[in-house]
Amino acid sequence: MAVKSGLDYDVAILGAGPVGLAIANYLGLKGIKTIVIEQLDTLINFPRAIGIDDESLRAMQSLGVIKNILPHITPEHSMRFLTPKGVIFADMQPKTYEFGWSRRNAFNQPQVDRVLCDSLGRFQNVDILFSTELLSFKQDADQVILDIQTKGKPAHQIHAKYLVACDGGNSLVRRTLNISFEGKTAPNKWIVIDIANDPLATPNVYLCCDPVRPYVSAALPHGIRRFEFMVMPGETEEELSQPENLQKLLAKVLPNPQNIELIRHRVYTHNARLAGQFRQGRILLAGDAAHIMPVWQGQGYNSGIRDAYNLAWKLSLVIQGLSHDNLLDTYEIERKKHAKAMIDLSVTAGHVLAPPKKWQGTVRDSLAYLMNYIPAAKRYFLEMRFKPMPVYEDGVVLHQKSVKKSTAGKMFIQPKVQNKRDGQVRLLDDVIGNNFAVLSWEIDPRSKMSPQTIAQWKKFGVKFIQVVPKGRLDVLPQPDDENYEIVADNEFLMRGWLGQTTDSAAVFLRPDRFVMATSVAQHVDQTSKAVFSKLFYKG
Repeated sequence: MAVKSGLDYDVAILGAGPVGLAIANYLGLKGIKTIVIEQLDTLINFPRAIGIDDESLRAMQSLGVIKNILPHITPEHSMRFLTPKGVIFADMQPKTYEFGWSRRNAFNQPQVDRVLCDSLGRFQNVDILFSTELLSFKQDADQVILDIQTKGKPAHQIHAKYLVACDGGNSLVRRTLNISFEGKTAPNKWIVIDIANDPLATPNVYLCCDPVRPYVSAALPHGIRRFEFMVMPGETEEELSQPENLQKLLAKVLPNPQNIELIRHRVYTHNARLAGQFRQGRILLAGDAAHIMPVWQGQGYNSGIRDAYNLAWKLSLVIQGLSHDNLLDTYEIERKKHAKAMIDLSVTAGHVLAPPKKWQGTVRDSLAYLMNYIPAAKRYFLEMRFKPMPVYEDGVVLHQKSVKKSTAGKMFIQPKVQNKRDGQVRLLDDVIGNNFAVLSWEIDPRSKMSPQTIAQWKKFGVKFIQVVPKGRLDVLPQPDDENYEIVADNEFLMRGWLGQTTDSAAVFLRPDRFVMATSVAQHVDQTSKAVFSKLFYKG
């Protein structure tokens, strides 16, 4: 049921890219009256981003669209660094599934964007307008007023409580608000060439560290091959776009560069920029409008999805009247620092592929060779442990002095569990849904809460989860409340996670699966009250 308001919409989203579409899907599930405004006539249909990680797939799972997305990904997509002679000197093959999905996956963005867009048809409370331009906007204490014009129709106004700008790196909204976008543009450009009916048909992605002209060769789902070549000084896009010059480039990697099915080619520049602020009043920036980064770690798309998931649940609480508007300030507090870390990682990865100086490439190759003989170092890179995970030190997290080794601010694991209610084995998030959760080992977490605290949690939409060892389900009664579930820890992973310290037997999870707080069982009620404060609860 849509949330009632005196305005046309609760949330207006500018941009029908993956970030805007993901936010719209979450708000649709929560009954928030939403409109998506897109200047283009349709979704972009050529390959763009090619890497989607486990965190993003977990978000798609929460949105209820994962089954339709899986046909468009290749899991466990290895990243291999090559010497100029084609020898593999570094091979990233992360095999861990701590969040329920493969850590590195290749995908075709247009198909996944289409799934997100088509999924909006589930909701009567979500509208989408293509061929619609934002002419101007303004905000006051109560609303954002947007002047828009759909192609072939008169201009008109819409009114919304909040505007989320997902309108890209050249964001009109960010520029109009005079929000800074500091950072650097790489001096070298690259040409990307996408080919159908893959002429190599070799799996994985290869980054060749050729000091003359570095290149990337990536296998994508549905038989698409992407090549990327560094543009040399003096070369122009017009020159490289000539068929004979494209063939010269491809001759470096293909035995027969004439016999290909070209999808597109394009010259682009790598930017590394971060917005000075992610919120100004009732207007918020997300995705490329807030941060852009080089492609080398495939984190531009994934950072945008992190924005979407972080912001969407907070918007829904504010619009539903459960939380004060101050909750939205935590979006920038939590996301900006990690976005900066991902930008820095992406820049560093680019320097590994194409070092600014020749001697740096020699050092890189030597270190990579030596790491093959140091197991701990090799695992560090194979499992991508260098990737900065989001860890929220401030925001909607509670770091209690009484907890010696806090896991608050980290993403919780997602093992497979067996549900008492129906006996089915499924991923943990499928039991929780896109809700809050209070999870504890062996006991019903409600047993340590007052009736008032339980009632307050239910207003937020919560799942009380009792975790028991494998085999215990048979002796326990069926759950007596739709907000209460009993699950068996079939893989023994949650017991290990909860047993890391002596004071984290109860865990408080946000809808985006980050840990808000932990406590011993006896402190569940008082910790709940402290968490409500962090959520700016209006009750």
